[in-house]
Amino acid sequence: MSNHRHASHPAIIKRLNRAAGHLRSIVAMIEEERTCVDVAQQLDAVEKAVASAKRALINDHIDHCLTHTDGEGGAARAIEDFKAISRYL
Repeated sequence: MSNHRHASHPAIIKRLNRAAGHLRSIVAMIEEERTCVDVAQQLDAVEKAVASAKRALINDHIDHCLTHTDGEGGAARAIEDFKAISRYL
């Protein structure tokens, strides 16, 4: 596996770590028998945070990986790569 790091990755990692912390707190909320509305609200927030991280990662991929395809077959390779990542949109 090759190294594949973008400038946006540290921010995405930070966002996902924060979401992971919120998810752990949701487990505690359930164990503490908090209301379903409170738990659902926090789950919704975690879901949005993860979706936002995914969107940032995909947009970064499109901006940096698909637009910088040089050499023989670059356009075809970019199209295939876009098809592969578009499954996760």
